[in-house]
Amino acid sequence: MKNVELFNKKKVAIVGLARSGLACANLLHGIGAQVWVTDAHDTDSIRQNAALLHAGVNIELGKHSKDFLCGKDLIVVSPGVPERALPMVWARENNIPVVSEIEIAWQLCPATVIAITGSCGKTTVTTLIGKVLEASGRRAFVCGNIGNPFSGEVEKMREGDFVSLEVSSFQLEQIKTFKPKVAVILNFSRNHLDHHKDMQEYLDAKKRIFMNQTADDWLVLNANDPVLKSIAPESAARVSYFAENFELSPNQAAVVTVASVLGIDASVCSGVFRDFKGLAHRMEEVARIGSVRFINDSKATVAESTVAALRTVQTPVILIAGGRHKGVAYETILGAARNKVKEVIAIGEAKDLITKALAAELVVSQAQTLEEAVRRAFAKARAGDTILLSPMCSSFDMFRNYEERGDAFKTIVLDLQKNI
Repeated sequence: MKNVELFNKKKVAIVGLARSGLACANLLHGIGAQVWVTDAHDTDSIRQNAALLHAGVNIELGKHSKDFLCGKDLIVVSPGVPERALPMVWARENNIPVVSEIEIAWQLCPATVIAITGSCGKTTVTTLIGKVLEASGRRAFVCGNIGNPFSGEVEKMREGDFVSLEVSSFQLEQIKTFKPKVAVILNFSRNHLDHHKDMQEYLDAKKRIFMNQTADDWLVLNANDPVLKSIAPESAARVSYFAENFELSPNQAAVVTVASVLGIDASVCSGVFRDFKGLAHRMEEVARIGSVRFINDSKATVAESTVAALRTVQTPVILIAGGRHKGVAYETILGAARNKVKEVIAIGEAKDLITKALAAELVVSQAQTLEEAVRRAFAKARAGDTILLSPMCSSFDMFRNYEERGDAFKTIVLDLQKNI
């Protein structure tokens, strides 16, 4: 790692003890920082993470207290901590710098970073870029918002390595010097308005991915997204565009363009695409019971992802959707859903909003739990139908994350299969 001396003996408070908070705390403690970790929750999963902290890390669970945070040299916030949160207020009052976990890892990282953001498709593109790098003979790390925190991998990296890094608008809000060699913005659509006050603030957060880039760097943008094309002149980096065509999906086209920027032949990408079997929780076929197919698309947390899922499925669909509302416009799916979706079963905190948005044109019912929704969908399904979990919402009302939601769906389906 580089710049290790920047953190030696520094007093650092970390707000949030999920995956990135845990990884960052142990990383900083391991290079000589004095570390405090605070989390407003005191759940089983948070306690499990607390047990994994290095000895000597100070811990506060179930609250945030001013005395615990003040007097620090730096505060690191987990993704999604709002500006109005008490740790952010206290930091401003006491002039304590605030950064995100990816900023810490970036300052220590000796590898070349390719950073990917967008409203949907980030995880797939990040994974594919990592596979293309490996297929071309590069040593690559795939991390970030995708699951493995950047700060949990950076100790393994060397000069000459590559990082394919998924980054969210939340993480980008608190960067300072973060400067990827290649920045990718896949698309821009309505999302995360439970956190950002409006679409402009959301876009401003996304644009931070290229704010430190220079003419030596690259910005890769979707040629078919007018919002992204309009921001290109704001970048000091060289801009390259991608566009879907008859042979390539938008995600694949983005990967090919990044590969071209890095001097990797398109034939390498073709081989990766051919062998790629998809990702868990992204259009993942779980089972067929009789001739009814069950697909887990739990990662679909925006309407545009559900539109893509509906366009992929060629059979009649019973759609299970809902969770915690993110400001998504659910009526976005109507064009793809007409004449294909037999019924929408809405769940979670957003079920009333989904019903209001869709009931004028689609049959919509509600269920109190995911299990009730699955069982009701199966009871209504006919031969050749597909039951699709594609929520258009975050999972945090009912589950810890989209992975837990998808795993719950798979368990329910497989239990149903056993008992038929």
